[in-house]
Amino acid sequence: MANSFRMNEIQLAKQFSDFFPELLQILKNSPILEELPEMQEWVVKIVDYNVQGGKMNRGIAVIESYSQLTNNAVTEENKKIAITLGWAVELLQAFFLVADDIMDDSHTRRTKPCWFRTNNLGVKAFNDSILLESVLYQLVSSYCRKQPYYLDILELLHDVTLQTSLGQAMDLLSAPNANEKPNIEEFSMKKYNAIVKYKTAFYSFFLPVALAMHMAGYNDKATLKKAENILLPMGQFFQVQDDFLDCFGDPEVTGKIGTDIEDGKCSWLVVTALSICSPTQRQLIQDHYGLKEPSSVELIKNLYRELDIPQLYVAYEEASYKDLSKMVENIEHDLPPSVFQGFMDKIYKRKI
Repeated sequence: MANSFRMNEIQLAKQFSDFFPELLQILKNSPILEELPEMQEWVVKIVDYNVQGGKMNRGIAVIESYSQLTNNAVTEENKKIAITLGWAVELLQAFFLVADDIMDDSHTRRTKPCWFRTNNLGVKAFNDSILLESVLYQLVSSYCRKQPYYLDILELLHDVTLQTSLGQAMDLLSAPNANEKPNIEEFSMKKYNAIVKYKTAFYSFFLPVALAMHMAGYNDKATLKKAENILLPMGQFFQVQDDFLDCFGDPEVTGKIGTDIEDGKCSWLVVTALSICSPTQRQLIQDHYGLKEPSSVELIKNLYRELDIPQLYVAYEEASYKDLSKMVENIEHDLPPSVFQGFMDKIYKRKI
C-alpha cells in the first residue's frame, strides 16, 4: 500500500509539473498581454524563474485534498481545474517570496539568486511581485469562470492575500529599521504566534484545502472553520520548523541562506531564548541580535546551543506532532482525516 501511494504521489507531481507549459501559454495569450508583446515575454520570464523550482507542496495539496474529499472520484476536467488552482497557489507564494526577498535583502532562493538580484532589477522587482499576483487571477478565470464556486474562490484568494500581507506587515514592524537593532522587549510568543498565523498558516495550509473544499462542495462556514482549526496550528508548526532551519539548516539542502538573526526577526528561536536566558545572556542578545557581522551571528548561534535550543526544538516538534495527530484523529466524520494526515506526513521532521 505504501509503495502504491508513493507511486501515485510521484505521478501526481509529474502531472502537476507537466501543466506548467500550458499555464505559461494561458498567461501569454491573455487578451491584455496580447496587446503588449514585450510584456508577454517579460511575464513569462518572471513566472518561469520564480514559480518553478520549489517543492510544490502547496499546489499539489489542492489536488490531493480534492481527491480525498471526493473519495478519488475525480473527472479529467476537475483534475485540470484543481491543478490550475494549485498553480494559482504557487503563483501567490511566488508573489510573496519575491517581495519578501527584497525586504529581507536575501541572496538565494531555491538555490538560485533571488529575482531582484537578476537582470540588474533591484527594487524594480517589486512590480514583478505585483505582476505575479495579478496574473494568477487570469489563470483562475480561464478555467473556473463558469463554475458555481468561482466567486467563493476569488473571495478566498483575496482574503488570504490580505491575511498574509497583514502577517508580513506585523513581521516587518517587529523587525528593526536599517542600521538599527531590534527592540527585544517587544518580542513575545504571543506576538510571534500572531505573525505566524497570518504570514504563513493561512496561505500555506488553509488555502490549498479550502480551495479543494469549495470545489468539492464543502463550502459551509462551519465545515471550513473545522478545517481551519486544524490547519492553522499545522502552519505554526511549519513556521517554527522554518525558523529552526533558517538558523541551523544546511543551505545546500534548504536552498537558501538564512538571515533571521542578521535581520533581527521575531523568530521562535530568539523568543524561546529570551524566555529562559540569564540576565547576562539577555544582554548578549541585546548587544548582538540584529547585527550583520558574522561574529555577532555566530555568538547568537552559540548562545542558542548553550541554551539547548536545538534540543528544545526537537521536543517541541515531537509534542506538536502528537497534538496535531490527535486533532486529526478526533475530527468529525464530515471531513476525511486523510486530508490532514497528508500534510502531517510531509512536514514531520522535514529538512527543507
